[in-house]
Amino acid sequence: MPKVSVILPVYNVEPYLDEALYSLENQTLKDIEIIAVNDGSTDNSLSILDKHALTDKRISIYSQKNKGLSGARNTGLNLCQGEYVYFMDSDDIIDKTALEECYNYAKKNDADVCLFDAEVFYEKDALQIPWDYNRNDTLVEDKKYEGLSLFNLLLDKEKHRAVVWLQFTRWEYLKKIKLNFYDGLIHEDELFTPQVILQTNRIYYLNRKFVKHRIRKSSIVGKGYSKKNLNCYLTVFDELFKFQDSPTIRKFARYTLSKVFYTGHAIPFKEKFGVFWRAVKSGYLKYIGIKSIIVFWLK
Repeated sequence: MPKVSVILPVYNVEPYLDEALYSLENQTLKDIEIIAVNDGSTDNSLSILDKHALTDKRISIYSQKNKGLSGARNTGLNLCQGEYVYFMDSDDIIDKTALEECYNYAKKNDADVCLFDAEVFYEKDALQIPWDYNRNDTLVEDKKYEGLSLFNLLLDKEKHRAVVWLQFTRWEYLKKIKLNFYDGLIHEDELFTPQVILQTNRIYYLNRKFVKHRIRKSSIVGKGYSKKNLNCYLTVFDELFKFQDSPTIRKFARYTLSKVFYTGHAIPFKEKFGVFWRAVKSGYLKYIGIKSIIVFWLK
């Protein structure tokens, strides 16, 4: 059994994939498996994977028809054998000591989940994001966090970051809670991460920026919202309320949906009616707020 399984979804990332793979191959922790899921790439991504797999036997390549990020990660989960799981984005770079430090820290503390931070760098012409991935002003090392209180703290401090590439998770824990990614969903981390956090009382924070996260012009966070983005956020909360109708999920809905609809003012006017009516039917207007509703319709 390898110490860490790295799940790497790959879809048309030819310009960035070499750099991502080298950062994994050069990890100081050698006992890892790298599960590369080629999710129907139409560029030279598969050739790059093949090249790396010839020289590093820890890399396994699995090709499938395009299923999206959730489908690729689920394929990886079905194949992984490690003690811990790390989900890496194939256009990011990970520090060479990251997996070793996370593994040792998680083992020392018997952690189900370890959280850490990232720094951002931008591709030319990518939109600037109005947040960062640093939580060292809110979380402390060597403290065991219970999931409910941690999630509330991050929401209260506006430091919740759903992205799974800031998490290092025990594989047995994921199997225990029977959690997969929701197929076909944009913003799937917004559904996955709360369910990971809220079902354990063994979460630790490591005050390190292990990931260099690339913002691309074509990435989901590097461009504006569409109707699909808004509908996927509504699906996130449909599913979260099925999972747990609680004050914390309601707080998360207020935290998220007000920002989503405020930003969603830019979608074409004729597309607003269907999205807004769905929010009305689902009872989500109380989470969106008057200001965001006005901006959504009139800005």
